[in-house]
Formats: sequence, C-alpha cells, structure tokens
Amino acid sequence: MQAVVISAGSFEASDKNKGAVLTALDIVTTASANGDVTEAFKSLPGTQQVGESEGLFVRGGSATESKIYMDGNLVNNFFYSSSPGIASRGRFNPFLFKGTIFSTGGYSALYGQALSSALILESNDLPERTQADIGVSVVGVGGGIQHLAKNKKSAWGISMNYTNLALAFAVNPQKADYFTTPVYYEGDANFRIKTKGGGFIKYYGYVSSSKFGVRSADIDSFVLKNAYSNQNLNTYQNINWKERFGKGWKITTGFSYSTNKDDIANEVQNSDNQKQTITTPAFYAFKNFSLINNANYAQVRLVLEKKLKGISAVRFGGDYFYSNEKSTYTLFTGDKFTETVKDNLAAAFTETDIYITNDLAVKAGGRIEHSQIVNKWNVAPRLSLAYKFKNNGQASFAYGVFYQNPERKLLPGFTNLNYAKATHYILQYARLTKNYTFRTEVFYKKYNDLFKTDFNTNGREVAANNNGFGDAKGFELFWRDKKTLKNVDYWISYSYLDTKRDYLNFPKAIQPSFAANHTAAFVFKRFVLPWKTQFNVSYNFATGRPYYRIAYDNTQGKYAITNEGKTINYNSMSFSVNYLPNLGKTNTKTFAVWVLGINNVLGQKQIYNYNYSNDGLRKVAVESPSKRFVFIGCFLSFGIDRTQDAINNNL
Repeated sequence: MQAVVISAGSFEASDKNKGAVLTALDIVTTASANGDVTEAFKSLPGTQQVGESEGLFVRGGSATESKIYMDGNLVNNFFYSSSPGIASRGRFNPFLFKGTIFSTGGYSALYGQALSSALILESNDLPERTQADIGVSVVGVGGGIQHLAKNKKSAWGISMNYTNLALAFAVNPQKADYFTTPVYYEGDANFRIKTKGGGFIKYYGYVSSSKFGVRSADIDSFVLKNAYSNQNLNTYQNINWKERFGKGWKITTGFSYSTNKDDIANEVQNSDNQKQTITTPAFYAFKNFSLINNANYAQVRLVLEKKLKGISAVRFGGDYFYSNEKSTYTLFTGDKFTETVKDNLAAAFTETDIYITNDLAVKAGGRIEHSQIVNKWNVAPRLSLAYKFKNNGQASFAYGVFYQNPERKLLPGFTNLNYAKATHYILQYARLTKNYTFRTEVFYKKYNDLFKTDFNTNGREVAANNNGFGDAKGFELFWRDKKTLKNVDYWISYSYLDTKRDYLNFPKAIQPSFAANHTAAFVFKRFVLPWKTQFNVSYNFATGRPYYRIAYDNTQGKYAITNEGKTINYNSMSFSVNYLPNLGKTNTKTFAVWVLGINNVLGQKQIYNYNYSNDGLRKVAVESPSKRFVFIGCFLSFGIDRTQDAINNNL
C-alpha cells in the first residue's frame, strides 16, 4: 500500500521512484546544468544562482554549509579547484548515480557537519549488461567499459577522460587571459559484487590531475596584471558493503580515503607579462606568493537497521572522520610559513521511522559529535512528521539542530571555539501524482555561534570567537506538469529569501553577498518523436545581490562598511538539443546521442559581485567568464540501447 513519505526539506531524484520530483535523466537533460549534478539542482527552489564560486548556496547558507555524500561517505573536494571569481564544476559523472536526495534543510540524523544542506548520492548497482562508452566533444574525449559477469552477480568497470579547453575557448572567447589552458586527466575504476544474501559490495576509485593559469588586470593599478596558476592532484577511494541478516536486520558499512594537493602561485606582471616585485606600497609585495596545500581525509562508517512492525524501522550507528591538512606559504622574500590542521571527529546517531498508520508517520532521531578542533561534544536532535490526505496530498514538518566546525581557511583559530549552530523549522505541503507535482514550503533557520574573525600573530584572518548570529526565512513553490501539453514536460520554481547574518568580519547583521531575495527557474522539455529529437530550454532568474566593501577603521578600532550596493538582476536562458539517431531500431546494441547546448543564449550581462582596490576608490565587477558557452558532443554506447528508456522516462 502507498504510505505517506516524509519529504519536508528534501528533493529526491531516482530512476526507480516514479514519484520522485526529478529523475536522474532529468538532471542530465536540464539545459542549464551542463551535465553537472549540482547545477541541475539550481533549477529547484532553495538554491542561489552564484556564478563566481562553486558549491550549493542553500537558504541563506554559504557553500561551506552544504556537504555532499556518496554512498553515505563524505566527499571532500567534490568540485574541481577553481581560480578566483570563476566557479568550477563537480568532478563526478551524474551517470555514476542511481539516486539522489537533495536536502535543503532538516536532513537525517545519519549526516552532520552541514549547517544548511546535504546532497546524498547513491551509486549504481550492477549494469544491465556489458557495455562500452565513447564520448567526443568540444571539451575533450573519454571512454570506458562496464563488464557484467556471465552469472550477473558481479561487474567491474574503468573509464578515462582527457579534457582540454583550448577548442572550447576558441569557440567561446573568454574574458580572462589563460596563459595555461585548463587541462584535465581523469581515470576511475569500480567493481560491484552481489552477495549470496542479496547485499552488495561496491568500490569506486578516482584520480584526477589538472593545471591552469590565468591573467587578469590588477585592480590596484591600470598597467599591471595578476597571474594566478594552479596544479591539482586529487584522489578518492570509496568501498562499502550492504547486507541483510537475521530477522529484519541490515548492516551498511563503508570506508573512504581521499587526498588533494593544490600547488598555487600568484605573481604581479607588467604589460610584457614579466614578473614584478614592488615593495612600495607594501601590500603589493604580498601579491607575489606561492601556496602548497596537501590534504588527507579518511572516514569509517557503520549503520545498523532493524525492521519493526509493518514498514517501521530503527537505525543507529556511527562515523569516524580523520583529516590532516598541511599548508606551506612562501612570501616574495622566500620566507616560508607552514601550518598543519588535524581533526579527529567521532559521531554516533540513531533514528526511527514510525508509521502510526499509512497516513501518519514520524521520523525521530539525534546525533552526537566530538571534534578534536573544538574539543567539545554537541547534541543534535532531529524530528519529522508527515500526514497524507485522501487527494494524494500530504503535509510534512521537519525540525532539526545542526552543528559545524570552522571552515579550513579560518584555521588554526583562537582557543575556546565552539561549533557553529543552526536550527531548522520547515513546513511543507505537497501533492504528487504520476504527471503532476506541486510543492510549497515555508522555513525558518536560526543561526547561533557563527564564527567571527580576527588576525593571528602571522597577520592572517582566522576564527576568533563564536559571537556571530543570524537567521533566514522564506517560502518556496514548485510546480511540474508532464501531461497538459502533449509530449511536453515543464517545471517552475520560485523562492523568496529574507536573511541577515553577522559573522566573519561583518560589522553588523547584513544580508550576505551570496543571497538574493527572489530566485526563479523555468525548465521546458519537448520531445519530437518523428525527428528523434528532444529540445530543452531553461530560464534562471534572480534579483540583484548586495555587495560591500568591509574595511578596518583604525579611528573606530573596528570593521566598517565603506561602500555598498546591489548588483543587476541575474538572467540566463539556456538551450540544448539531444538527437537520438537509433530511435525505432530493434535489437540494436549501439546507442548514440548527439548534443548541442548553449548557455546564456541571449548573451545577457551577468554581474555576480564587485571587487575593491586596496584603497577602496575603485571597484570592478565580477562577471561571467564568457558571454555564452557552446557545447557540441557525441556520445556512443556499445552493448545496450537506452533510447526507449530515455523516451519512456520522460513522457
């Protein structure tokens, strides 16, 4: 029987769940997403259109307040390393995942250390059959193979990708001057084993190497330039095991290990691109530096679940996280400063799903954590309720307390720090049928103990105390219609956000520069079966975001806002076409997709923020890196034809 689903504060995307708000195929066919998981979720309510920095900015929270998990394990450095003012995309192919839960608040007690949001990704099980894939596009080439054993109890796979943006930048001229064109080498491997008890052992490993260098005009002069370069090496390993045992018991355990190295260099150059060392004014000298950051992360996780009467269940377990980050900063003089930040974080959690009736359910739980950095315990209760009406509608309520350590750039901080804290209250009404989805939510998020900053003995701004505070409140609407117009699928989302916070070096509680009051998105998809073609259009809108120059006032002995304003509204229309040439053929083992995508088709001007000169007399807009982006590619699959699946899942 169809039972109520507790969904306040979360969007589920799954090809298996036809009642999901979005399917995995929706993610890759959203025109504005460029095949990026996190970009697709920016067409849903609750997210911000931030283009100058990667990550998910959710309901007034910064990107560091959102965490991403793969099969229950935290993914550090989910995004490629970026250059200042230019956002990067996620590292992982969306086709790796069979399911996605995007929580915009009130998420499960099984996860923590995220004040605002959790994106929970579940990897694929066994493939349907052995297949190979090849992709050629304007950004590079790649290919892989997934091999299914004859007994269909195990599988393994590998893939390799080479990305070189030289051709893409020739098609899409960039505003910045890339003296080293971004190049990426990537490889991954996986194996999956189905156990005798119906469980799974899964392994996924990934390695990536990249480099780029970009020049931009120096904001403190009219003739000099800043040259920024980065070489990155990233690895990620994840193995987990799920198994059922006894009467109604299930165990899920996993281990992950990842590394990340950024080798960054910045220098001031003249009009001939020659390095300059300028010591007057003094701040110029510090623009010549190098920074090497080495990071190692590990996690061990165990979850036990016991089925209770009916479909009720209780689950409990724990996490252990280890991190070790070492940074070596070299000044223009050659002097080196080395900092090491280590953390051992232990967590335990419990959660119950109690179905009082098929129409009434309760999810209650809690989480406790202890971090070496803070050296204190925290206790985070979570509660969700849901009631189902006779018309397929349901009402849900979610409450939760969430804690988080200081972000890495604020460490090592002063002593006696505490966790930052956020308390969520979410009320939702949703009505979901096969062809229609309507959701509306109102929320309130209270921030306490946010980190305020000050300068340490080395002159670096770090976390000083927990005197910060703030709140975020608003409401959201989502409507999806797959039936009214023949062969058309569209959705509309809208968010209103009212948020202020006093944290970092803010002189008072103000609206942060990453938050807009109004955001909206329109996604339209039209399938023309005789042409074997799918047309996709997305339009994203956001009202202007505030910007500030915050500087230390020596006279008053504190920080002050010396200049402020609001950016222009954000507008962007994207368009894509997918051509499926094998549609209609039977018994074929080859599946091809031709893709054409254009972001910001109309060339609308986009200003995300403003940078200020050292004296505050000059400001320069932070804009999108190119007027438009055009993507052309062909993707071939040998071994299985997914054409009909693509049509059936979207009509």
